[in-house]
Amino acid sequence: MKLKDIQLTDILRIDYLLLLPVLVLIIIGVLFIYSSGVTYEGEQVSNEYVRQIIWATISLFALFAISLINYRRFYNFSMYIYIFALISLLYTLFFGHVIYNASRWIRIGSMGIQMSEFVKIIVIIMLARYLADTDHIKESFPRFLMSCIIVIIPMGMVLLQPDLGTALVYIAILLIMIFIAGVKMRYVAFMISCIVLTGILLGLPIWQTYILQRSISFIVILTNIRFLLLIVLFFLIIAAIAFFGYRKYKKRYFFWVVYAAAIIIFSLLASYAGRIVLKDYQMMRLIVFLNPNVDPRGAGWNIIQSVTAIGSGGFAGRGYLQGTQSHYRFLPEQSTDFIFSIFSEEAGFIGGLFVFALFFLICYRLMVIMKTVTDPFAKYICTGLAGMIGFHFIINVGMTMGIMPITGLPLLFLSYGGSSILSSMIAIGIVQNIYINRFNR
Repeated sequence: MKLKDIQLTDILRIDYLLLLPVLVLIIIGVLFIYSSGVTYEGEQVSNEYVRQIIWATISLFALFAISLINYRRFYNFSMYIYIFALISLLYTLFFGHVIYNASRWIRIGSMGIQMSEFVKIIVIIMLARYLADTDHIKESFPRFLMSCIIVIIPMGMVLLQPDLGTALVYIAILLIMIFIAGVKMRYVAFMISCIVLTGILLGLPIWQTYILQRSISFIVILTNIRFLLLIVLFFLIIAAIAFFGYRKYKKRYFFWVVYAAAIIIFSLLASYAGRIVLKDYQMMRLIVFLNPNVDPRGAGWNIIQSVTAIGSGGFAGRGYLQGTQSHYRFLPEQSTDFIFSIFSEEAGFIGGLFVFALFFLICYRLMVIMKTVTDPFAKYICTGLAGMIGFHFIINVGMTMGIMPITGLPLLFLSYGGSSILSSMIAIGIVQNIYINRFNR
């Protein structure tokens, strides 16, 4: 494909079915960020909505500007911007502005930039290039391994900030992109199995201590490093014997024994590492997800108030500016992480369904464009961005409804935050350019 940027008049050929729901969500976001800053007395105590309007305007210009740049230029410079992304994350880790014991922002005057929001897009571009370049490789394992390396390096840096929620987005991006790229299902299933089993093993000791409130021998063993290493050694021996059997006799069941043993070994070690790495407040988020009433006035407060707000909205909602949870200031972070709670209280089930439909339309259009394009690089970019937006929506709305642990992920296009809305609009701008060039190769 020739690296020729489109003309200004070509902007009229963008996908309006993708742009329209994005603009509607941004408008809804501004309206309810304004609502979240109004007290029960009608006093406006926050000007966040003004800053959001400014960021939304800047982001809209960024969307159209990116739409004019041939997306193949990102292919050529993907390695350089990936290295820049790693350097920026490293800088943020050591010299970033600390808020709530987390170093996630680079301070530029009075403005803070959260680089991890932009790095998600850079990782998608880098991974899309690698998967496109290796489409001809029949052996899936090297592609799977290298894809993991590309994603896990920046993900690990984000996790150390610490930012567990954003780190999980990288896993979602990796899974959907390697699946669409045709990596064998057993490798995808291996990763999913490890994540699920690690989560269970990580949660069992917490469940035992705070929910069950009595000891179970098997669970106690999981927290003892000596017993844990013995179990790991036991499964290593089993895996080694099965691997020898597979190499000698070529029987498939030996392979699946190694496969299962590897999942158990990885999950045991990862769960133990998680108990060391995760901060106390992150562990408490998991505890109150299992039972918010363990600490109803502390860590469980957000979930309880969020569920109350959504439930009080009923079918049609209380009406704009008529919500009680936000205006009586019961719900912390109500303009960011819990914007959907405020919206649902005032717009009700109907309003929530409308937001669901808008996000569904965005993801649907991304997948339609992904199927239409002839360039594998463009296809994988659309796939990764669909996974990113869909995961943000599912996790954020899930946590506000109490069916997902609190992770601190914003609701894209709605939540207050300059970095979030700017990075999201840049992503849409890239897709718009792909749409314009979808039949070119």
